[in-house]
Amino acid sequence: MDLESLAAVRESALDYFERSRALQRRRERMERPGGDEAEGWQDIAALGWTGMLAPESAGGLALGLDGAAEIFRAAGEHAAPEPLLAVAGLGALLLARLDTPGANALLAELVAGRSLPALAWQESAGDLSAVPLACGCEPRPGGGVLLQGEKLMVLPGAAASGWLVSARGDDDAVLLWVPRGTAGVIETPVPLVDGSQASNLRFEQAVLPAGAVLADGPAAQEALRHALAAGQILQSAELLGAGQAMLAQTLAYLRTRSQFGKPIGSFQALQHRCVDMFIHLEVAKATLDEVLALAVQGLPAQRLEAEASRVNARCTAAALQASRASVQLHGAIGYTQECDLSLFYKRVLCLSAWLGNVSAHQRRHAVLSGDAEATPGIAEWNGGFPRTADWSAMPEADFRRMVRAFLQQRYPQQLRYLSHRARWSEMREWYLTLSAQGWIAPAWPQSHGGMGLPADKLIAWIEELEQHGVARAPDQGIVMIGPLLIQHGTAEQQQRFLPRILSGEHVWCQGYSEPNAGSDLAGLRTEAMPARDAQGEHFIVNGQKIWTTLAQDANHIFMLVRTDKDARKQEGISFLLCDLRTPGITIRPIHTLAGEPEFCEVFFDNVRVPAANLVGRLHGGWSIAKALLGFERIFLGSPKQSQYALGQLARLAQARRLFADPVFAQRFAALRLDVLDLSAAYTGFANIVRAGKPLPASVSLLKIWASETYNRIGALLVEAGEEQGAVAGDQVLDGQTFNVLSPLIGSTAAMIYGGTNEIQRNILARQVLDLPV
Repeated sequence: MDLESLAAVRESALDYFERSRALQRRRERMERPGGDEAEGWQDIAALGWTGMLAPESAGGLALGLDGAAEIFRAAGEHAAPEPLLAVAGLGALLLARLDTPGANALLAELVAGRSLPALAWQESAGDLSAVPLACGCEPRPGGGVLLQGEKLMVLPGAAASGWLVSARGDDDAVLLWVPRGTAGVIETPVPLVDGSQASNLRFEQAVLPAGAVLADGPAAQEALRHALAAGQILQSAELLGAGQAMLAQTLAYLRTRSQFGKPIGSFQALQHRCVDMFIHLEVAKATLDEVLALAVQGLPAQRLEAEASRVNARCTAAALQASRASVQLHGAIGYTQECDLSLFYKRVLCLSAWLGNVSAHQRRHAVLSGDAEATPGIAEWNGGFPRTADWSAMPEADFRRMVRAFLQQRYPQQLRYLSHRARWSEMREWYLTLSAQGWIAPAWPQSHGGMGLPADKLIAWIEELEQHGVARAPDQGIVMIGPLLIQHGTAEQQQRFLPRILSGEHVWCQGYSEPNAGSDLAGLRTEAMPARDAQGEHFIVNGQKIWTTLAQDANHIFMLVRTDKDARKQEGISFLLCDLRTPGITIRPIHTLAGEPEFCEVFFDNVRVPAANLVGRLHGGWSIAKALLGFERIFLGSPKQSQYALGQLARLAQARRLFADPVFAQRFAALRLDVLDLSAAYTGFANIVRAGKPLPASVSLLKIWASETYNRIGALLVEAGEEQGAVAGDQVLDGQTFNVLSPLIGSTAAMIYGGTNEIQRNILARQVLDLPV
C-alpha cells in the first residue's frame, strides 16, 4: 500500500478504538476475568477487519501485511481487547494460504464474523517450531481420522468456535478443523494476566470426519510456517503500538507532575530514561518498516521466519523496556491498577510471552540466518566495474558481488583490518583508486561526481567494505564538508572545492571544539575579524581549536569562528573554510588512550582567510553548523564501526569455537540484531539526506544507538579475548592483523566525540520529546 493509504487505515483504526472505548473495555475485561471475548466481534466484522488479510474473492479487504500492521499498531496503542491477532491474524492467514475448499468455507465464515477459529499448533513451552512432534492423527477404519495429543496456549480460549489443529500424519504434517463440541476434546481454560483467556487442549482419540482434513504434506507445512511468521510480524506491530502509547502517557505525566517546585520532566535523569524509551521504540519502528517492506515483496519461508524473529525480538524488547520504565517514572501511581499503564503493562507481558519471547527469537534468527559470519570466498563477477550506472535497478546481490570483487582485486592486502585510525600516507593510494573509479563519494549525487547510491545500496556498500576489513581513510571532505557545500555552498565554492575533494588534492579536517567549548559549542572564542587590503576582503583569524581529527594530515579545515563578539552566543558565529598551509597556523598532535596521535590542537595567529571562503551569510554560521552536525551525526550513526567490530568478534569466536558456548552465542545473536536494526534506522535518515531535506533533531538517536552498540561489542570482544584483552598492540589471527582492544577503546571515543551521548540525550529530550527545561 502507498503511504497515503496506510495513513488512512491507521487513522480509521485509531478512530474506531477511541470511539469504542477500547481501553475501558480492556479494564472491564480485567475486572471480570472469564468474560466473553467475542463481545464486540460483530463490530469488527462490520468494519471488514475480520477479513483484513483475506483475499477479495473471499469477501476480504486484502490489506496486506503492511495495511494490517497499521490496525494492529493502533490496537496496541489502545490495549484493544478483541482477539484480533489470534483470529483475524493467525486464523485468516492460515486459511487464506491453504486455499482449499474446506479452508475457503471456514475463511468465509471467519470474514463474516460468524466463526472465531483458533490456531492450535504449540506442543511444548517456548517451542517455535511449526512441526508437530507428538500430536498425531491416523486414518480411522470406518472413515475419517482419529486425533491424539495435546496443544498449549491456544488463543482465543472459550470464545473459539473451533480449532485449526496441526498434527503429524503417517508421512507429513496435516491441518485439521476441529469444531467446538467434538467428542474427545478436553479443554482447560488458562486465565491470562491481561484479562484474556487461552486454552490448553487434549485430544483423546477424537473422531473427525474425512472433511476435517484441510490440507496435508508440504502445502500444510508451508501454510502454517507462513501464518506463524506473518502473525509474529503483526504481533510486533501491536507491541510497538503499546510501547508508543506508554511513552506518550509517561511524557504527559512528566510535563505536568511537579516536585520541588518544578515539573519532574525537567530532571535530567528522568529525561534520559524517556529518551532511552524513545530510542528503543524508534529503532523498533524502523525495523518493523523494513521487515514489512521485505515481507510484502514476498520472501521464502525461511527468510520470512528469520525476519519475523528479528522484528519480534526488537519490538518485544522495546515494549518491555517501555513498560518497565514508564511504571518507574510514574512512581507509586504507576504501581496501581487504577493507572491506565497497568493495562498496557499486562498486555505487553502477554504478547511478549506468546509466539516466542525475545531470547527465543534471537536464537531462531541466528539459526535461520545461517553462518552469516563466515568469510566470503572469491567473488565471481564478470560484469566489469562501471563508473556510473543505474544503481537502483541493479539487484542487490549483483551489486554486492561487484563491490566484493573490486575490493578483492584492488584493495591493498596489508591495509585490511587495521587496528588504528588510518593516516593519509597509508590510505592515499586507495583513495586515489576509488577516485579514479568514480566510487570515492558513494552518497553524493551523480551530478556532483558521486555514485548517487540509494539507501539500500549504500548499506550494502558499507557492509561489504567492513566485511573486507577496509580501513577508513581521512574522509571529512567526503562525509561532511562536501555534502554541506552541495546543500549550502555557492556555485563558485562547489566548483572550487568539490572536484578537489574527489581527487584527493584537498584533505579536510573539522575545527569545531575549543578549550571550554566542546559540548557547549556556542561558547567558542576563536575570532575572525573582517578586514580589507589591496588583495581584497578577508578575515583575520586568532584562536585555538582542539580535538581536531588528523589535522596533521589535512591541508584544509572547515571551522566555526566568532565574527561578532557583542551578539548573542549563537548569533555571532560564522562558518569559514581555511587552507592549513596559510602562514600563522600551528598544529600539535594529541595522543589518545590507544596511544595514537589521532587528535590535534590547531592554533591560529593572525591567519588571513579570503572572504570568499565564508559559507552562508556573515554571522549565520550557527544554522550551517547545525546542518553539518546533522551530517556528522548520521555519519557517526552509520553501522560501519559496529559491523567492523562484530566482524572482529566473529573472527575471534570462530578461531576459538566460541559459538559452541550457548551463553556467548546468545550474546552474539543479540548484538548482531542490534547492528542489523541500526542499519534499518540509518536507512530512514539516509533517505532524508538523499531527498535533500534537512535532518530532524531525532538523528541524534542514531549516534547514541551506534556508539553504544559499538561499545557493547567491544566489551564482549575483550571478554572473549581473555588474556589477549591485556595485550598491547596488534596480534595476528588467521594470518590477518587483529587487535582485541581496538574496538573497545575506539567506541569509548565514539560516545564522546560529535557531542557526547549525554548531550545527544538532552537534545532529544528537549527538541523531540518536548520535555521542560
